Amino acid sequence: MLAGAMLAAAPAAQADHGPVKRLADGVERITYDVGPIDVTPGQNRISYRTITGADRPQENGWIVRMKPDLVWSSGPRKGHAPRSDHVMFHHGVWINISTGDLFAATGEEKTIMEFPDGYGYRYKTSDGWLLNHMLHNLTSQSMKLDIRYTIDFIPDSSPAAAAITPVRPIWMDVEAGRIYPVFDVHKGSGGKDGKFSYPRDDPNAYPAGVHKNQRTLNSDGVLISTAGHVHTGGLYTDLSLNRPGAKYAGPRCNTKHRVEARRACWETAPRVKGSHVHLFRSHAKYFEPGGPISWDVAMKGTRPDWMVQVKKGDTLDIEATYETKIASWYESMGIMVVYWAPGAENGRDPYQTKVDYPGQVTHGHLPENNFHGGRATNLPDPRKLRSGATSGDPFLVSGFSYGAGDFRIPGAEGRPPVVKKGQSLTFELAAPDAAREEWHSLTSCAAPCNGTTGIAYPIPNGKWQFDSGQLGDLNGRADPPTVGRTTWSTPKQLPVGTYTYFCRIHPLMRGAFRVVN
Repeated sequence: MLAGAMLAAAPAAQADHGPVKRLADGVERITYDVGPIDVTPGQNRISYRTITGADRPQENGWIVRMKPDLVWSSGPRKGHAPRSDHVMFHHGVWINISTGDLFAATGEEKTIMEFPDGYGYRYKTSDGWLLNHMLHNLTSQSMKLDIRYTIDFIPDSSPAAAAITPVRPIWMDVEAGRIYPVFDVHKGSGGKDGKFSYPRDDPNAYPAGVHKNQRTLNSDGVLISTAGHVHTGGLYTDLSLNRPGAKYAGPRCNTKHRVEARRACWETAPRVKGSHVHLFRSHAKYFEPGGPISWDVAMKGTRPDWMVQVKKGDTLDIEATYETKIASWYESMGIMVVYWAPGAENGRDPYQTKVDYPGQVTHGHLPENNFHGGRATNLPDPRKLRSGATSGDPFLVSGFSYGAGDFRIPGAEGRPPVVKKGQSLTFELAAPDAAREEWHSLTSCAAPCNGTTGIAYPIPNGKWQFDSGQLGDLNGRADPPTVGRTTWSTPKQLPVGTYTYFCRIHPLMRGAFRVVN
């Protein structure tokens, strides 16, 4: 409903496509550039664009693969991806208004959607398309960018089109129904293994009786492919199925057999608990040297032979797991787009046959993720600075600066403001920043928090955790991604010490304050 309501107001995308590359079996590979998109300094907002005309194939047919990207629309780097520590493709969702399908999606990990041979998503020139996108400019500079998507397409005029089995998407989301479906994961939360699984580890995840992470199927069919989406810190997403009355029907592994035989049997046995069976775990493959602390990552998707037989009335559910030893992870997500062939009967019974084999990554390390940050700078260690102001709050956050306490500023203004133990300092987003929709946060980071900015630095790893959320007020309410207010106060329970923080939206911003007796 939201997408339909936004269609009339969304500007039409102006796009062009590159040369058509002819692949085997009647497949055409076509690249479309949607833009130019004017990305304002510090931008981090949800926007919508219609995709019409030359922005899409000119003939009915089938989409069998889709690769998303973000590229410069002009200049010497035209057509190349910008550095991810400068601008991030927070998310893109391609919506078929005519069918209601959210049929393709991407995030920071730029997952490639690819169906097994013989399957495709139906495309009609008469369909209405809408692109929901969120581009995150981490800098104070404006940009002109294109959202690029490359599709492998089989036109109806190709003989290969006759053999395609149609698929439909099932949007699985741990916070389904929300425009900005996010949740917070705090350092140290979850289990002793340093992992937090949502919604299982959050007793307040859903109102009583509401299961946002579940979808009940309306017909028999076959699940053919899926992959997960997580934010930084995410480890994996899990897809499972519940069929009322079903039970384990797999091999019986005799404990009296030799160890090798027992192990071989267990490796082919489905994971069933009651009527609940595990279907797939989409692991995050981090290329990041520091581990799960950046978006230098690729998600794993199902193997081409996944093929899970499902029945009408089956319920799918999804869970997302994040690490909690290293840092807190705010505004996290857990999404899987599951593609299925309604009515098909060529799948495997997941209660009888193991289907949750390890997946495969859809791409390798991307060069735009080469700038990890954390190197030494000439910024001071704020713990060694003299104390700053003892009054004057609310302190204004303005022009990509925290003002008082921003230790990038030389002199007295860069010294940490001081507050008595048990009291608070208040910060306020300046009206000009709010008017330009430049949201900022104050998020704790481990001192001295003064290294170079990159995709892996700074991170929300302060010993004492605090986070203001994205300060902003859109139309007098908490429109995503803002928290609906422009002020925030430091926690009163902090012990004596110097506390460093950064802006999650613009990590170049660094600040500190000091608690004294």
